[in-house]
Amino acid sequence: MIVAREIFTMTSDQARQRAEKSFKREERARDGRKAMTEYEAQARATREKTERLKALRLAREAQAQTEEPPAKPTKRRPRAATNNSSLNV
Repeated sequence: MIVAREIFTMTSDQARQRAEKSFKREERARDGRKAMTEYEAQARATREKTERLKALRLAREAQAQTEEPPAKPTKRRPRAATNNSSLNV
């Protein structure tokens, strides 16, 4: 019994194309991991900033409730214009 074997031969151009495809695939995977890491870092920074600002706001509101509200300044009415025409004779 004779078993036929197919021998696959690649030209150097085919080998180069195959290597380039493999390299591009690996590069895309690395870029994807890097982008995801950056995204997660930005999301974490945003959450931390939001938490800090919320704590400041709550502290400011609590302090405002314990303090007396500032007295409102009274509005003064403008004085009625006096008729100075009788003095200019």
